[in-house]
Amino acid sequence: MSKARNRVAVYPGTFDPITNGHVDLVARAAPLFDRIVVGVAESPAKGPAMPLAERVSLAREALADFANVEVRGFDSLLAHFVRDLGASVLLRGLRAVSDFEYEFQLASMNRHLIPEVETLFLTPAEQHSFISSSLVREVARLGGDVAGFVPPAVARALAARWKRP
Repeated sequence: MSKARNRVAVYPGTFDPITNGHVDLVARAAPLFDRIVVGVAESPAKGPAMPLAERVSLAREALADFANVEVRGFDSLLAHFVRDLGASVLLRGLRAVSDFEYEFQLASMNRHLIPEVETLFLTPAEQHSFISSSLVREVARLGGDVAGFVPPAVARALAARWKRP
């Protein structure tokens, strides 16, 4: 078996917003790689609730304790972003079986576009397995407390975004 050309991984996503599940996945992956780049995708087709700069800033704050993790925004094809970074691994999270089909499609497309890069699936701790950014946004939008699901800065940003009279 040949040695990997490097130990750089990219963990891409919209991170709208970053959740404790995302942070947990980074914590699990950080010891495995020399460097992890959390790639925050602009994703205009998804209509993110937060602008890219805010999502990048919140992710940087949430992941500041990880010395080998950096956060970068990107608005290109993921394959180009990964290749430009010289990464050899794509990290993806799987919360439930329902995630698998979509993630398998993405992995297959990425294998076609960047065959030199492997996709590695990690699962979050059980207490984070039901958390999704879209669910967190909806709870926050309706005035619910999301403090247990997101880092403190994210909870503050969401509360400020959807202040209720």
